Amino acid sequence: MAATRFTIIATGCAAATAFAGLTACASAGNDQNARQPALAAATGDAPSTPPVSLAPPTTTAPAQPLTDLLRAATIPRMGKVVTDRKGWVLYRFDKDKAMPSKSTCEGKCAQVWPPALTDGNPQLVGIDPAVVGTVVRADGSLQITLAGWPVYRYIGDPKPGAWKGQNVGGTWFVVSSNGKKNLTCLPTPAPTPVTPPAPSDNPPADPTPTSGDGGTGGY
Repeated sequence: MAATRFTIIATGCAAATAFAGLTACASAGNDQNARQPALAAATGDAPSTPPVSLAPPTTTAPAQPLTDLLRAATIPRMGKVVTDRKGWVLYRFDKDKAMPSKSTCEGKCAQVWPPALTDGNPQLVGIDPAVVGTVVRADGSLQITLAGWPVYRYIGDPKPGAWKGQNVGGTWFVVSSNGKKNLTCLPTPAPTPVTPPAPSDNPPADPTPTSGDGGTGGY
């Protein structure tokens, strides 16, 4: 886990509103800017033939916004959760590792469960800096961890404060501010994840959940 420094905001914890949903638990009807390298200026006498133009590499995938704030919150039915600045509930994945930290959610999995990316300095509200860290993902980006566990959002959550990702596939769980799974409410049977966006789609910063449940396996 990479060493990280964090900033604490001295504000109160905002409670998010849960969305009514699945089973008696009423499960809710649930950022790395790409940097283009500067071109080096060539000097010297002009060549006898026109020089080859060196264009900076292009980026095919849109940059994902950073998660610049983590907030400990309490929402109805589920209780204590962690949200980002906009109130989206965060999750952890049983197939990841905490010691040492490792994310196993890549590709289509990461389209359904966008990782909480950081520049290494997220602001913290009601969360102990000692449990917050980062892990380097396969693409070189930094993902926030809580007690070593990488954390994510879920595109199946229809609004901030919703927690439809709880117990999805029996492996995804709302994360508490100490990094542990919040098991207050477990929808049964375990919900299936929503379908990943089509490859041609460019999901926005806060992607709109796809309709219905998709057969997307264990993620």
